[in-house]
Amino acid sequence: MGDVSPRHQHDAPARGQSAAVIRLAAIAIAALAGIGLLVSLGVWQVHRLAWKRDLIERVEQRVHANPVAPPGREQWPSVDRANSEYLRVTVQGRYLNDRETLVQAVTELGGGFWVLTPFETVEGFTVLINRGFVPPPQRDPASRPQGQIEDTTTVTGLLRLSESGGGYLRTNQPAENRWFSRDVAAIAAARGLTDVAPYFIDAEASDPKIAGAPVGGLTVIAFSNNHLQYALTWFALALMLAGGAGLVLRHEWRSRRPNTMISTT
Repeated sequence: MGDVSPRHQHDAPARGQSAAVIRLAAIAIAALAGIGLLVSLGVWQVHRLAWKRDLIERVEQRVHANPVAPPGREQWPSVDRANSEYLRVTVQGRYLNDRETLVQAVTELGGGFWVLTPFETVEGFTVLINRGFVPPPQRDPASRPQGQIEDTTTVTGLLRLSESGGGYLRTNQPAENRWFSRDVAAIAAARGLTDVAPYFIDAEASDPKIAGAPVGGLTVIAFSNNHLQYALTWFALALMLAGGAGLVLRHEWRSRRPNTMISTT
């Protein structure tokens, strides 16, 4: 058999070294891509944190501001969470007590129902008023006749957006008159209402002298704000990936670096 030429003997280590460089480059590129993704997620959470803080500040200002008129018909298309939710409003008109709807609720007072009653405003449109909470023994309006206000009255409360669909794993069943969310459109359709505002109003606490009236003023205003923790988590993961990738690359480079043998005679 013939001897391997010196050229082929030198080509094999060169090819091995080239392949090692390619593998190191691939590891570095994958690490940089991962770090870039994690950092971008962290930056996104920082932006979300700023947005959430601004939202909370705006809501706090609305809740404690002097009440204003609720959005009229021409403003309904622009009503959204950013510019309208939790706006403190006041409206004058009369309740349509014969068309109230009970929506299942769990509050600080226990389990029971929200009483949503259509309210015919002096402006001519109808808005659903969440008059407040009643326990199961008072679900029948006949059990609270003094709370059924018949005359023209004024209601002050917080504007809320419609809650479509139903509750967690529970769907509204209009045909059976079972409601788990305050779905304005569905309730309006079930009660034969027209010209209805696309929002409802959570009424403030009613006059305690009115016996049997639903308990208002139970709106819970709470926003989860974990964006800072999420941002720190993403940035920490990016730092850990960078450190881990650095260690791997250093180890791979050292293990694949050709040894230099120096012999003496």
